[in-house]
Amino acid sequence: MVKTLGYGAQPRAEYAVDPELSCGRLYPESDSPTRTPFQRDRDRIIHSAAFRRLKHKTQVFVYHEGDHFRTRLTHTIEVSQIARSLARALRLDEDLAECLALAHDLGHTPFGHEGEDVMHECMADYGGFDHNAQSLRIVTDLERRYAEFDGLNLAWETLEGLVKHNGPLTDRSGAPCGKLSGKGLPFAVSEYAKHQDLLLWSWPSAEAQVAALADDIAYDAHDLDDGLRAGLLSFEAMKDVPYLKRILDEVDGKYPGLEDARRIHEIGRRCITGMVEDVIAESISRINQLSPKKCGDIRDANGPVIAFSTEMAREERELKEFLFANLYRHESVLAVRKQVAKVVRDLFHAYFKAPERMPEPWCTGLNGESDEVVARRVCDFIAGMTDRYAIDEHRRLFDDTPELG
Repeated sequence: MVKTLGYGAQPRAEYAVDPELSCGRLYPESDSPTRTPFQRDRDRIIHSAAFRRLKHKTQVFVYHEGDHFRTRLTHTIEVSQIARSLARALRLDEDLAECLALAHDLGHTPFGHEGEDVMHECMADYGGFDHNAQSLRIVTDLERRYAEFDGLNLAWETLEGLVKHNGPLTDRSGAPCGKLSGKGLPFAVSEYAKHQDLLLWSWPSAEAQVAALADDIAYDAHDLDDGLRAGLLSFEAMKDVPYLKRILDEVDGKYPGLEDARRIHEIGRRCITGMVEDVIAESISRINQLSPKKCGDIRDANGPVIAFSTEMAREERELKEFLFANLYRHESVLAVRKQVAKVVRDLFHAYFKAPERMPEPWCTGLNGESDEVVARRVCDFIAGMTDRYAIDEHRRLFDDTPELG
């Protein structure tokens, strides 16, 4: 029987991933005398160039709009905190959950999802673009830091959790499934599959599922927080969302007349707490029903074991719909999205037409290469840019760089 946990160290559950039984790395390395494989992976991710660049990549609001709004980096840190909390309560390997949370957004383009959409449009004839797959590409190829291999040479369990952030990618026959059905695997995933089998047909570990739910919880609550602080969302509009109305009523009933800044924070923290506690309760119920004896039983399950309850899943969808309609589609946000789309599109076509416009080593060795190879190199270069660097590059190449905002 699984029980919720209080403070203090607790024995790892039998269904958790055991770092001592890791499947290892693509390029064998000696064990660290002071760290588990997943602690080592976490450290490699934190020290990577891609992780540092998250500081200047957009979450919702572009970098110039204020110092207090979330960036990809602060969002990532918040996801890792929630992931560790969930992993601790469920007696999972906290280090693996944290590692996956820290790596999950490494592949994001500049300018958030607008940048990703434009990049996918530009790459439509060359394998497309997917930020989850790009995260895999970064940690297996594009980080060039170590003397003996490209990438970060992360453990199998870390790569598996990273590539299956949203669940299985194929059925057991290898045919793409779910959102990928009829589309094929993302380029980076199909390329890496030639080197290592990540069991794309199975569910990922419970630790990976925890990181994925922590991502949802973090961006729901914190986009709400940023939207309220920016004045794009209102307390009155929140009352149309049952989950938010209950929270707002609780805060206002306990602290009548509370100033807006504190009111917003109280709403956000309760939003996170409610979702976290729901995930713990629902996951314990699913784990007890499955009675897994090893981490492989989690992968072989017919569905996720880490999840919202049916009621919370519905309320979380309603919250997402509220944010989409009132924040992500707000006229001021859309106006900036249109401007940054031009920046990314212009850069892609400029570099694709004349790769020598890219700095070394990005422009090196492209003479005589196919359009597919050139396009992927350009894609990798742009996807790694920060918002600020993308704007600077556009100013260097064009005379009509938009003034954002």
